[in-house]
Amino acid sequence: MHDFYNFVTGPLAWAAFIVFIGGSLYRLISMLYLVSKKEKFIYTYMSFKYSFRSIFHWIIPFATVNWKRHPVLTIVTFAFHICLIITPIFLLSHVILWNESWNINLWSLSDGVADIMTLVVVGSCIFFLVRRLVLPEVQYVTSASDYVILAIVAAPFITGFIAYNQWINYQLFLILHIISGEIMLVAIPFTRLSHMLFSPFTRAYMGSEFGGVRNAKDW
Repeated sequence: MHDFYNFVTGPLAWAAFIVFIGGSLYRLISMLYLVSKKEKFIYTYMSFKYSFRSIFHWIIPFATVNWKRHPVLTIVTFAFHICLIITPIFLLSHVILWNESWNINLWSLSDGVADIMTLVVVGSCIFFLVRRLVLPEVQYVTSASDYVILAIVAAPFITGFIAYNQWINYQLFLILHIISGEIMLVAIPFTRLSHMLFSPFTRAYMGSEFGGVRNAKDW
């Protein structure tokens, strides 16, 4: 078990980071290449003003009409994304790893706050799962891969929570936590999780088209 732990925290971790970074760069470069090749006219009306107006407006809770129409979804969505990003970066055990591996010193969350944020992510995944199972309009655009993605996102938080509290075999769940985190990293560039890479560009495009071409706001 010790040798396997060294493997998942060493070579496998490096491989996951390389695939994540390389895959992300590949997807972004491919997107820009396709735009230049097939829809170069888009560049003619891209605007920093309208791009940033759209991006910043859509990342403010309840700022847009759609956010206001779905208050529960808005609250869950924003809480989910905030906790999903902040918890892995500023979790105390992860901060220690940042320091030991790359000599990066970061502020850390208290254990209590980290637990709450972890439960927010898991609870949000359950909310999104039920929503896909219950609402007809969401069922219609749901495929099997969406359920797999939810599992990929929830797994590192569930296994990490169990490992931290040492409810069941600590070493086993620690390894499962690390592996599930690495799976999530690798999945980001090649699944719908890639929206974390593309959403700023999508909003920039929408904002520029609506603001510069249609003379309207995209919300």
